[in-house]
Amino acid sequence: MMVLMEAAAKTSEFPLAFTLVYAVGFVAAVVIGSIAWYNSKRPPGWEDKSRPDIVPEVDNKEE
Repeated sequence: MMVLMEAAAKTSEFPLAFTLVYAVGFVAAVVIGSIAWYNSKRPPGWEDKSRPDIVPEVDNKEE
């Protein structure tokens, strides 16, 4: 049993690729979520605020 625990402890280094995938995914989710939030209807008090130049305009086909 101790041999298995020692083997698991020696190989428990988390691969860098998995960490990079999670970090890139998190950044992408934040960016996409921010764009979606800016393109949604404004919360109360934000109706007269201008859209930042970096956020693209998305056409709403429902209106």
